[in-house]
Amino acid sequence: MGWCHVAKPRLLDLFCGGGGAAMGYHRAGFEVVGVDINPQPRYPFVFHQADALDVLDDGLSLGWLLQLGHGVDAIHASPPCQRYTIAQNARKNADAHPDLVEPVRGCLRALGLPYVIENVKGAPMDNPVELCGVSFGLGSDGFELRRHRLFECSFPVMVPPCQHGLMPAAPVFGHNPGRDFRQRYGRTYSIEARREAMGIDWMNRDELSEAIPPAFTEHIGGYLMAEVMARQETAA
Repeated sequence: MGWCHVAKPRLLDLFCGGGGAAMGYHRAGFEVVGVDINPQPRYPFVFHQADALDVLDDGLSLGWLLQLGHGVDAIHASPPCQRYTIAQNARKNADAHPDLVEPVRGCLRALGLPYVIENVKGAPMDNPVELCGVSFGLGSDGFELRRHRLFECSFPVMVPPCQHGLMPAAPVFGHNPGRDFRQRYGRTYSIEARREAMGIDWMNRDELSEAIPPAFTEHIGGYLMAEVMARQETAA
């Protein structure tokens, strides 16, 4: 796209939430800029409050983006998952939520940059890879993080095996899992334990319930960085 690159490749993190995906890409070597329609006061990197679809529709030419000094090398998008989730309490209102995966995919492909779309199982993804927290040894306090997410990538990604052990699943989901957990195990699962299980130390309970572990995007980010570097070498 003719941009003059500095320091690190830049990744635009759309529908960024509290920044779980962002931290993984940061660890993989990217400069990360987050965009979300809602305020994200704990987002750990540069953040802009805006509608992600407006950013995509505008072809990444918004003035605030140009003011950052150079363009975008890759894009990650995590459209809202409520329409696709298999969680029973969320499925009741699934039709009230927008179906954004396909519109986002269309915009990303039109832009021609390397991209990743993340969502839950059941989302209409195109040839995704699936990652689980257990594959990365995630968990805490005697519980393993069985958190499965789908990633549609415009580049090849190798997937570590998902092998659940004998430990029960860490309850880092929903906005109020405490009562059922106490009934089953006779104790609570603290916010500290949830943060340790996710590998995230800056989010509150609700942000953790919607986040993905940085380990997921650090893994994908290694392959994405190779793709970005290969494109830059070809364009040089």
